[in-house]
Amino acid sequence: MPEQDDVEREFDIKWADGAEHKEPSARARMLAARWKENPPAPQPFRADPGPAGPRRSSWLSTTIVLGIVAAIILLLGYAQFRAPY
Repeated sequence: MPEQDDVEREFDIKWADGAEHKEPSARARMLAARWKENPPAPQPFRADPGPAGPRRSSWLSTTIVLGIVAAIILLLGYAQFRAPY
């Protein structure tokens, strides 16, 4: 019995996929209605990216990283100095 259900289901899927007219999705219908009144502006194939945000200078980033590394080294050295043997 389950084999017959699988065969019927496969037949239904093939029948549905072979339909000549397929209804568009809800999103496609919504966009078509919106674009009928207000079509979108044409976009180039590879549009230029927008302006990038301000970049942080490299010396500032280097200073921050080196400061954090120095703080960790000092913290570990202090913890080892205070540890009882």
